[in-house]
Amino acid sequence: MAKSITVGDLDIYYGDFLAVQGVNMTIKARSVTAFIGPSGCGKSTFLRSLNRMHEVIPGARVEGKVVVDGQSLYDSAVDPVAVRRQIGMVFQRPNPFPTMSIYENVLAGNRLNSKKMKKAEADDIVERSLKGANLWNEVKDRLSKPGMGLSGGQQQRLCIARAIAVEPQVLLMDEPCSALDPISTSAIEDLIHELKSDYTIVIVTHNMQQAARVSDETGFFNLKAAGQPGHLVEFNATSKMFANPDNEATEAYISGRFG
Repeated sequence: MAKSITVGDLDIYYGDFLAVQGVNMTIKARSVTAFIGPSGCGKSTFLRSLNRMHEVIPGARVEGKVVVDGQSLYDSAVDPVAVRRQIGMVFQRPNPFPTMSIYENVLAGNRLNSKKMKKAEADDIVERSLKGANLWNEVKDRLSKPGMGLSGGQQQRLCIARAIAVEPQVLLMDEPCSALDPISTSAIEDLIHELKSDYTIVIVTHNMQQAARVSDETGFFNLKAAGQPGHLVEFNATSKMFANPDNEATEAYISGRFG
């Protein structure tokens, strides 16, 4: 079940340094939300705070609220590992596990959750996930071959298959196409469009055309000055953001006058 995410007054720290300040937004279920903005303005940091990946860095912490389906993710009783099962992550560079076959790569998350699986169940998960990532037809005859043997675009779709195999509710993508060629990028964008019928998808992208193509809503992040925290300048329907933004800084960034 795809879920919405409500963020309230979120501050994100690295030690004493306030990296991102005062973010408020509601990310709708079964939609694609894109974050854009210049480098170093906290987009990826904020994305990682949505599934508690941020805090794996020593000294990193947040203040404020991230609520998924009525549950505060940062409540002291909440297990961060359970959060990351619910809210999957696809990284900038494809990262299949190098020693594992395509088949085992897809099942890695399920095995980590120590579920004992019968062969038939494992086969079903692999087929469903690879079909979900539009990769099944390309790899079904070589599932025992190494995942690293695939092309970059196929490796990224394999990582998406691995993320959806554990049936998360939300899928976070941190610049999932930045290391890929245009044809692979187009395949991933088509896939994002298909996946949003089942998942809530949040994507960080440096490519504004990509944000315009794939997302329903867009958040624009910026810095007031070097060394200052990043903040959310504007959050709006993508069609409005790119045609008629509310904020002058948004328009300046989108039209290429800075950043």
